[in-house]
Amino acid sequence: MLLFYRKLQIPDNNRHLNDERSSINADSWSYATLLRATRRIPIPFYERPTVEVAKSLLGCVLFHNLSAGMVVEVEAYLGLNDLAAHASRGLTDRTRAIFGPPGRAYVYFIYGMHECLNVVAEPDGTPGCVLVRALEPLTGLADMQKRRSWKGKPCMLTNGPGKLTQALAITRDQYGARLDSGSLQVRQWKSRPDFQIESSPRIGITKHTELPLRFTWKGHPCLSRR
Repeated sequence: MLLFYRKLQIPDNNRHLNDERSSINADSWSYATLLRATRRIPIPFYERPTVEVAKSLLGCVLFHNLSAGMVVEVEAYLGLNDLAAHASRGLTDRTRAIFGPPGRAYVYFIYGMHECLNVVAEPDGTPGCVLVRALEPLTGLADMQKRRSWKGKPCMLTNGPGKLTQALAITRDQYGARLDSGSLQVRQWKSRPDFQIESSPRIGITKHTELPLRFTWKGHPCLSRR
């Protein structure tokens, strides 16, 4: 455990160490130990403004299907006035979860091939969600590699929104699922790692492209784009 936390706190200028860390093909944690090292996040955590929730999700751990990874990159989508957000189209069967209770999963299908996981924020009735864009794999790497037919560096298993859902077997079956209990959970470290948050424009959108609503763990090797 101590070794893992030393790895978490690698300075940005030690790039060679970050590269070494991203190439280790073994679980950093056992699933049971990782559960003990983290704690459940109560629903009020998600009832806050979307940007606050997005930043707070960095460093949290996403669990599903006996695999887990630490959130290192997210994007905030703000609701009706954010033309890049699905919620700007109003309440539909697809967007219903975004307008509902916070702390739920909004999962959608894109480009006819990828499922994307979003965390619903804001009070019930106010749309807002956070797209989970990248994880650092922590446990269940063998299963993640099998699901993605991947033999490369572990960081590249989950360094994109479609990659991480495939690696953790997250699909639209989890649409609307609570994230504070059950098989799909977001949990906090009992001892939170130390890192800097960097903001930049969101990726892969055509509207409101200038808004600095992409939040990343600065210098992390598992980002979708550096």
